[in-house]
Amino acid sequence: MLTFTIRRLLFAIPTLLFIALVIFLLLELAPGDPMANVPLTVPPEIKEQMRQALGLGEPVHIRFWKWIVQFFWGEPLNVFDYLFDTNFADGRLRIISWQNRAPVFITIAERIPQTLWVVGTAYLVAIAIAIPVGIYSAYRQYSAFDQVGTFVTMIGFSVPPFFSGVLVIIIFAVQLRWFPSIYDTRLVVDSWESFGMQVRQMFLPVMVLALQITSQLSRFMRASMLDNLNQDYVRTARAKGLREKTVVLVHVLRNSMIPVVTVIALGVPAIFGGAIITEQVFKVNGIGQLLITAIQANDLPMVQTLTFIFAVLIVLFNLIADVLYGILDPRIRYD
Repeated sequence: MLTFTIRRLLFAIPTLLFIALVIFLLLELAPGDPMANVPLTVPPEIKEQMRQALGLGEPVHIRFWKWIVQFFWGEPLNVFDYLFDTNFADGRLRIISWQNRAPVFITIAERIPQTLWVVGTAYLVAIAIAIPVGIYSAYRQYSAFDQVGTFVTMIGFSVPPFFSGVLVIIIFAVQLRWFPSIYDTRLVVDSWESFGMQVRQMFLPVMVLALQITSQLSRFMRASMLDNLNQDYVRTARAKGLREKTVVLVHVLRNSMIPVVTVIALGVPAIFGGAIITEQVFKVNGIGQLLITAIQANDLPMVQTLTFIFAVLIVLFNLIADVLYGILDPRIRYD
């Protein structure tokens, strides 16, 4: 397993470099000019000086190389200096946002806690609901509970977050006035009252994200349970006189969780993609809204960095899924 992990990590390096190159070139070829928002009264020579200051006058391969060095070397050194109070990154260039002229990673660090609160809570809620629902739906196949669960999951699959988000705002925020429609990122949780306000403002975005994830995971859980309920080892366990609860929740569930755990690991990057839309609908000041704002402002360094971070998450959690599959299933041998 260790050899496989090291081999996959080494293989991930050229993969990420290729992804970085593709992202960089696509954004370079995309329409739009960083100087488009500059007032028309600014003389052309001043605009040209501004372009030079942003580094746009250099060749594409030079800018790509500088960005790679800053991402993989300069920014990690700055993080190390911040954590351990050193000065290894003194004098090194950082990835600077064209929009606010601040280091990109500092802006991301300010925004990511809001995204992690919403996304993390939604994922945990979805797992807590999807696994029991999938188990019971499989055990009571074609029952009323299974039919209702199938109907609800089909709705969760079919309805996109931008529609379900607006729908729950109209119902629960506008009509019933149970929950706020806008997420207040300035709220400081320092009392039980503020904690209750935080829970109320998180409820709608978490519900929208959790509905989609629960629909997917519960279907996987149900299908995996159905595959194992008819296996020979289940009939053998029942013939030995084991209780039905032990057969289902110990023997069947253990083997059924193997593919589901990999789906859970692979779904982590996907939920960040769903958060981009959800944050726009509920005005959550997270990295999803930051990405949309950067695209609208033609802030290429911010867009490149955020997009590449999403790519790193996909590669990383693919590796985690492969490792978990090998750990959970003793039949799998990578070495």
